[in-house]
Amino acid sequence: MKIIECPRDAWQGFHPFIPTEKKIAYLNQLLKVGFDTIDFGSFVSPKAMPQVSDTAALLDGLQISETSAGLLAIVANERGAAEACQHAAINSLGYPFSISETFQLRNTNATIAESLDRVRCIADLCGTNRKELVIYISMGFGNPYGDPWNPEIVMEWVDRLSMLDIRTFALSDTVGVAKTVDIDQLFTQLTPAYPQLEFGAHFHTSYESWRFKIDAAYQAGCRRFDGALFGYGGCPMAQDDLIGNMPTEKLIDFAAEKEEPLAINQVELQKARLMFLELVEK
Repeated sequence: MKIIECPRDAWQGFHPFIPTEKKIAYLNQLLKVGFDTIDFGSFVSPKAMPQVSDTAALLDGLQISETSAGLLAIVANERGAAEACQHAAINSLGYPFSISETFQLRNTNATIAESLDRVRCIADLCGTNRKELVIYISMGFGNPYGDPWNPEIVMEWVDRLSMLDIRTFALSDTVGVAKTVDIDQLFTQLTPAYPQLEFGAHFHTSYESWRFKIDAAYQAGCRRFDGALFGYGGCPMAQDDLIGNMPTEKLIDFAAEKEEPLAINQVELQKARLMFLELVEK
């Protein structure tokens, strides 16, 4: 199993602004834990997401030479992608490609058609700069807007986007509506149909109802999971009340239950947990 820790998703909608130096200290602690990847920041409009407006500054203080974890940054357009590609420390760029027209407009101020054009440009930038592009299929398990959704729509977009030489897709349960039957159907169909691709799960959930989603995805072949410590955060562009992220602690417990080897340092993990509480409780 791979665990992608997402502090960016945890704090992007948090107020007030967390001082940059405190974010750096926290990220450096996360880099000691043993996660596969850290989703650490986002190159988007500071007006839209003030909390991540210091993403470039964070890189100046990160101790990347002392970790095997990769760094992933979210981008919403070509400008953000070009800026992210200037930083050698960043391994991956993540783009939220919504299959809900309403959410694509809310989240990136673009239609799905315009978003596809953006992905083409971002994929070219990633190829030129040797970055991996991760496509998040936003609203991948349904949406609250009444926009069309079914597993076939997800499959169609994965097929089209994979033709752009994109190799990693994370199916995103943006508003926490994923059902076991849909999780099972999507991962069961996608994994054998595209053996050259990696599929992950970015679930939003309440802290109490996390297990059925992870178990369904795991049983269907998924081995890449996003989480955030304490299940904090969610997408502020989706709705007024944040659903919450998948609790990283639960992912780690689940991996141990399934005897999946993880390189998690429990001592450093506990230090990170305490640091995060200090960030959001003051």
